Amino acid sequence: MRHLSHTTSYRQRRIAVAVTAMAVVGLGVAPAATASAALAPVGTAARTTSTPAGLTKAPAGLYLFQYTYRNHLKIGGGNFTLGGRVYVVVKYNSGQVRYGGTVTAKTNSGVPGGAVYLETNISSPCAPGNNGYAQAYDYSTGTWSPRLPVPICVRFD
Repeated sequence: MRHLSHTTSYRQRRIAVAVTAMAVVGLGVAPAATASAALAPVGTAARTTSTPAGLTKAPAGLYLFQYTYRNHLKIGGGNFTLGGRVYVVVKYNSGQVRYGGTVTAKTNSGVPGGAVYLETNISSPCAPGNNGYAQAYDYSTGTWSPRLPVPICVRFD
């Protein structure tokens, strides 16, 4: 059986794939900015927010995740404004606040944009079921993250 010779090296193919991937990501991000301008009411400009000096504006798509650390519920997230203040709140499904705190978004190599981490005083792990949610507010952009369903341990005495 005869093998065809490869005209490009493995390294060249990896570079070509990486460049193509970056181009696809760039195409996916660019229309979002123009879409918001196109949705602005006729005769008005799309709302833009200025970011204070020294802050890097957050990319679209704020997100949160949860985990247990030192037997407490911990909330983390990404895509926040780097160096900006972020308010993280944990509420019962009824809307009652169980825990809230403000943190500064910092760099983390595994998280895009500014990363936030907040350790709550809520015991974890709990019995299965999510009776609450966590949400974060990026002060620099004035946007809320989507709600993250979380279990909030409740004592029965």
